[in-house]
Amino acid sequence: MATIDHFQYGWITPVLSFGLSVLGSFLGLLCAARAREAQAWGRRAWWLGLAAWAIGGTAIWTMHFTAMLGFRVAGTQIRYDVPVTVLSAVIAVAVVGIGLFIVGFGRVSWPRLVLGGMFAGLGVAGMHYLGMGAMRMRGRVDYTPSLVAASVLIAVVAATAAFWLAVNVRGSRAVTGAAVVMGFAVSGMHYTGMAAMGVHAQPTGPAPAGANGSTLLLPIMLIVIFVAFVLFYALLASPTEDDRAASAYLADRAAERAAADRVAADRAAAQTTSDWATGRSAGRAGPPPARRGRRSS
Repeated sequence: MATIDHFQYGWITPVLSFGLSVLGSFLGLLCAARAREAQAWGRRAWWLGLAAWAIGGTAIWTMHFTAMLGFRVAGTQIRYDVPVTVLSAVIAVAVVGIGLFIVGFGRVSWPRLVLGGMFAGLGVAGMHYLGMGAMRMRGRVDYTPSLVAASVLIAVVAATAAFWLAVNVRGSRAVTGAAVVMGFAVSGMHYTGMAAMGVHAQPTGPAPAGANGSTLLLPIMLIVIFVAFVLFYALLASPTEDDRAASAYLADRAAERAAADRVAADRAAAQTTSDWATGRSAGRAGPPPARRGRRSS
């Protein structure tokens, strides 16, 4: 059995991956809160889709890939199958999105939470092992069944807890705390799954084909930065439902004041016309003004 090191770069990869997971969870919970407030079906679907990108793409998949960069097996290089790696990212976003739609549409209930959590958790576990399967190395890989089962259980529980937090957490402090909890849960699932992996190295085999992890890191980080920027912009630029309600209330009050001003102006104009007409009639009914006589010279 080959020696495996999960932290070849020390604390950098676990801390960075945890930070990305917390960031994605934070943005995802904020988007989920907007989805809860949305009354229109289209707006709710939009915010749930953004939450799926944040949680599935950044909090889960990016954390998973970043942590895997610290993975090293003695006696062999590690390369990545790019199409399989991309597919694992698509699966992460898709299963989280479907789970959020199961929970986010209709009345929230425990059956919906459990169903959505199981679907997303099993999907995330599948994504994790598919991503690990994308690694190419000189060696044979096997897994410890008990640790695989533990990682799947953690994924299901973490997904269910994440969906519960998404529909219940309110306030910036609560969202921040929930994001940290989700970051620990995602990291725990990842490293439990990685601990289940064993490698029998074959140093004399052919060199592994695929892309180097460091080569993929730059485009992935650029995508993460772009997605985070889009999410921040969407959250800051889009008014909340409370903002919309307040704006509608102020607009209604302004319209009422304008209508009242128009009525008052019409009444004042009518009163002025009436007074003028009354005064003119009174002038006609009175005696004619006396003429002044001419002075004799």
